[in-house]
Amino acid sequence: MSEMKNMLWLQSGGCGGCSLSLMCAESPNLYSALELANIRLVSHPSLNQASGRETVKILEDALSGELRIDIFCIEGSIMFGPHGSGRFHMASGFDNKPMKDLISELAHVSDYVMAVGSCAAFGGITAGGLNEAEARGMVFDGDIRGGLLGKNFLSRAGLPVINLSGCPIHPDWVMETLYQIAADSLSHSDLDSFYRPRFLSNRLVHHGCSRNEFYEFKASAQNLCEQGCLMENIGCKGTQAAGDCNIRPWNGSGSCITGGYPCIACTEPGFEEPGHAFLQTPKIAGIPVGLPTDMPKAWFVALASLAKAATPKRLSVNAVSEQITYAPKSKGKEE
Repeated sequence: MSEMKNMLWLQSGGCGGCSLSLMCAESPNLYSALELANIRLVSHPSLNQASGRETVKILEDALSGELRIDIFCIEGSIMFGPHGSGRFHMASGFDNKPMKDLISELAHVSDYVMAVGSCAAFGGITAGGLNEAEARGMVFDGDIRGGLLGKNFLSRAGLPVINLSGCPIHPDWVMETLYQIAADSLSHSDLDSFYRPRFLSNRLVHHGCSRNEFYEFKASAQNLCEQGCLMENIGCKGTQAAGDCNIRPWNGSGSCITGGYPCIACTEPGFEEPGHAFLQTPKIAGIPVGLPTDMPKAWFVALASLAKAATPKRLSVNAVSEQITYAPKSKGKEE
């Protein structure tokens, strides 16, 4: 087994939801998973037993090199406001140091840097609206390279910041990445153009969707509470968003779509400002603007027309019903 790795976790401009999600890790739980990976959590703002003074000492030791930091996780966006000074978010226990400066210094002394959640990766919800906080990610500002560390940053292990986008993250996304790091097997080729692990971004949320049969026949829900596909009218972006949410169930049982809410593409940069209401599918001449990834508009129109013409009554009725009205009929001989 490789040498035990030290992991430091800090929170910046966010809600802490990614930490809450991580604590829901199961089979095994968070502490067992870290132990199995031979990772020691030296500090986490929600899990610390250390006092504030002791925590500052840990951070000072990390900066001085007395404490080796193998994995540095940052949760929440980096706040530059007002006017680029970072003084909206000062580092507690340090003399007049903006949090953004402390984060940058720690990133430069760490072997691996992980941006946990869409806020840390791209700016996320904190960067929404007028972005008065001047929030951005560690390397990206939305989908543009221009975050805290600059577009050419590489950690001491020679990798860019690993972006685990999501609002919040699935606990397994964090643990799977940590397992790769612990095994010294994570390489640049394992990351996509947004530096997200490919095990996350090689899939679409649409894969494994429980409403796939409705999607195939374009049998669409008209209202949020109905059984049909949520893409055509209710703003679902599962066919455009990276993620394995419908293959790797959350809390052991489901996903946003399974719970009746459309995918809002929270793993993608800029999801917080889609330019329309989250529960609305923007259309031009009746055709959704956001078509499935890789599908030309002409193909979508043709396939949708054919599918709608062939929709079984069972699906067309169930799609706009709050509960299943027609059950599938068995092809077996009825008695």
